[in-house]
Amino acid sequence: MTDKPFLTDVKTLRERARRHIEEGAVTEGYTADRENVINILNEALATEIVCNLRYKSHYFRADGINASVAAQEFLEHADQEAQHADWLAERIVQLGGKPNFSPEGLLTRSHAEFVEGESLREMIKENLIAERIAIDSYREIAKYLGSEDPTSRRVLEEILAQEEEHAEDMAGLLKDLPAE
Repeated sequence: MTDKPFLTDVKTLRERARRHIEEGAVTEGYTADRENVINILNEALATEIVCNLRYKSHYFRADGINASVAAQEFLEHADQEAQHADWLAERIVQLGGKPNFSPEGLLTRSHAEFVEGESLREMIKENLIAERIAIDSYREIAKYLGSEDPTSRRVLEEILAQEEEHAEDMAGLLKDLPAE
């Protein structure tokens, strides 16, 4: 341990808090490249929007004898992807950015693809692939953010945990589906 105190003295904290109050939650202690973080979060936002749309499409298009269980999973995941998008948009605003909900360029900003799939098996596979993409990209983003932006990192880690659950759900559905 060092003899240096772990916390800046209270007087200094109070003085810093009064400066640049128009910055809201972003204080002088924020050390990440804010513009870059906002861009990264907007890419994650696009990914969540694309995943929501793909799951919704699959929910409405799923058919066949095994479709009801898969369709309910698709709908549940679509709702959770929408929640993830909301969390990301909220964080972008906290950082002083603008969430990019524009449909123009959505697929180029997204890490995941929008593949419809023609059969229930193909739909499940495409959702599993997209979840695996999200898992790897969100893990990398969380690692990149590290201690420079712990709040954004925690948002991504929360989303990452749910994406891992989604992948397990899709893998289970795929395993339980009869061969074509």
